Amino acid sequence: MDSEILADYSPMLKIYKSGRVERIMGETTVPPSSDPQNGVVSKDVVYSPENNLSLRIYLPEKATTAAEKSEKLPLLVYFHGGGFIIETAFSPTYHSFLTAAVSASDCVAVSVDYRRAPEHPIPISYDDSWTALKWVFSHIAGSGEEAWLNKHADFSKVFLAGDSAGANIAHHMAMKAAKEKLSPGLNGSGISGIILVHPYFWSRTPIDEKETKDVTVRMKIEAIWHMASPNSNDGSDDPLINVVQSESVDLSELGCGKVLVLVAEKDALARQGWGYVAKLEKSGWNGEVEVVESEGEDHVFHLMKPTCDKALEAMHKFSGFLKGVN
Repeated sequence: MDSEILADYSPMLKIYKSGRVERIMGETTVPPSSDPQNGVVSKDVVYSPENNLSLRIYLPEKATTAAEKSEKLPLLVYFHGGGFIIETAFSPTYHSFLTAAVSASDCVAVSVDYRRAPEHPIPISYDDSWTALKWVFSHIAGSGEEAWLNKHADFSKVFLAGDSAGANIAHHMAMKAAKEKLSPGLNGSGISGIILVHPYFWSRTPIDEKETKDVTVRMKIEAIWHMASPNSNDGSDDPLINVVQSESVDLSELGCGKVLVLVAEKDALARQGWGYVAKLEKSGWNGEVEVVESEGEDHVFHLMKPTCDKALEAMHKFSGFLKGVN
């Protein structure tokens, strides 16, 4: 029988003794939009045939009808959230968010899908994201396999972003891009800036007296990380998640010139976002960083309530960052 539950992580997922994983959230998908939605069209492209992995590319519809030598647009590479466990780049939530972001920012966007834990434990999600980023940069000379990126993406203005676990991934991709010299540009990374929305950073020890001391909340956050990274010897003090307090993480090597961190006041992860900014400022990193807090809101509220005032304010900051507007 396949009905015996080994672990119940509702409302996210259940794991059965047979090994089957039943995701309760984030499994609904929507197709890309060949007809403009909010002035934006999209399509799916395979970036890793060997692993059957795709990404979704978004483009302002007006760019498809512009002259042959139309102005190139900033390029956003986005990594979805979901604790490394749920959600996809093709869910209604992320399709709506990326459509709105591209409309507001007048950019080209690539939304990356990656394999998820627990079937594919960390570091697979990071490996897939790096493969996707390298695939994107294979278009820098205008001779890649995807015409939209060849024709419309400005590779002098590349931004990485993500929410929650996706923000964690965006940070690590910017670090790796500098280390691996992904492309010409600042630190050889080719990345202009990153946007970390409610980033999923954590540690066993509270970062300060303002961080939640609620044992139940802390256990839940750490359980998600343990499920995603069962082979880590350090648990939630693993430098992949403990970016802020780990002495082995040197933020001075961050491969971009500017950073925007968005946090939500009621989010248990908010203090980690503030701590990231403080550590970055003290690290000797040569760039500009800004943190914006949404008062009275909780984790990824902007995805759940995209038309509320605070979500619209957050989108204004998000799009302004991409457009170079304060």
